[in-house]
Amino acid sequence: MNLHEYQSKNLLEQFGIKVGKRFLAYNPDEAYEAALNLKELTGSEICAVKAQVHAGGRGKAGGVKIAKSPEEAKKLTSQIIGMRLVTPQTDENGKLVRKVLIEQNLYYEGKENVQEFYMSISCDRKNEKNVILYSTQGGMEIEKVAEATPNLIFKEFINPITGLMPYQARKIAFNLGLNGDAFNDMLYFITKLYQTFIGIDASLIEINPVLKTSDNQIYPADAKIVLDDSALFRHPELSGLRDIEEENQLELEANSVGLNYVKLDGNVACMVNGAGLAMATMDLIAIAGAKPANFLDVGGSASSEQIEKGFRIILKDPSVKAILVNIFGGIVRCDRVANGIIEAYRNVENIDIPIIVRLQGTNAQLAKEILESSKLKLIPANTLDEVIECIKALNL
Repeated sequence: MNLHEYQSKNLLEQFGIKVGKRFLAYNPDEAYEAALNLKELTGSEICAVKAQVHAGGRGKAGGVKIAKSPEEAKKLTSQIIGMRLVTPQTDENGKLVRKVLIEQNLYYEGKENVQEFYMSISCDRKNEKNVILYSTQGGMEIEKVAEATPNLIFKEFINPITGLMPYQARKIAFNLGLNGDAFNDMLYFITKLYQTFIGIDASLIEINPVLKTSDNQIYPADAKIVLDDSALFRHPELSGLRDIEEENQLELEANSVGLNYVKLDGNVACMVNGAGLAMATMDLIAIAGAKPANFLDVGGSASSEQIEKGFRIILKDPSVKAILVNIFGGIVRCDRVANGIIEAYRNVENIDIPIIVRLQGTNAQLAKEILESSKLKLIPANTLDEVIECIKALNL
């Protein structure tokens, strides 16, 4: 579950991390009042106006602006709210901005007097440890830094039994070139950041940039947190942070009926049972020269009703030009899937795209007879090679 910047900073603050003073605004008037409040709190009229959407690269896309007065904050907010922010992490339609964060100016003596670092915490599955990724080259160009100069990206792996050790925090602060008060403040920041990561069962915390101010204080100038959905049952207070307006509506609909669905950017939809088979099926689609339009796992005990709902969700995606049903019957029987396909054809209007069906395993022969007797226009496939040839023949 993705969080907005303002939500992420609220959580960081709860765990003891210093965060800049800030207010959320849903319209220009609220932004004006927020900027006035910041002026009273900080003594400065300068503030940042930051679009709140679930996407990185907001600055380059025009979603982050610096206002030199409350009046300018109001004007910039009127420009940002309502715009569709297109970044490398969105599709061509972008993300609609519905709110902005009005935040104090942390560059109070100019950018030349500060340092920007990059820091993130995530799980390294290969090493089976959490890892702190950090660099002296923080800011908007961190992707280029990682590509062009990977030697400037450091990794610190955390033993899951001992957790973050003090010497590791010191090593990170030393590699960032810090000393004195800034060194000590970074030690505190790293320790609290890792405590936050563990405490909320996050799958990612990314701070870019981590800012060393002109007076040697450490602040998160930006913050991105992704929560582990599987751990939300342990944090009911965090479930309410979900912003459904920012999430894919088809994914939400699928989740509500017990289906595991992820929207992708291809044109061949797939319906399978089991995550492993889903990954292999997406590979098959790619081998055939097409691109998968989704990941859809109906699970091991899907009913014909769920399969019908799966079809309805797939068909709501206008980019889908064909559907591949690839079921290996184990717990879920192939005849149940066949009946679900027939029900979908009967109940869903305007199914005018080709459907490739491969059913193997429990009651596969019965499923084949059911589909043949239905006289539906389906493309049968018995082997994976046949699936590839069927997709190729569609010339998508």
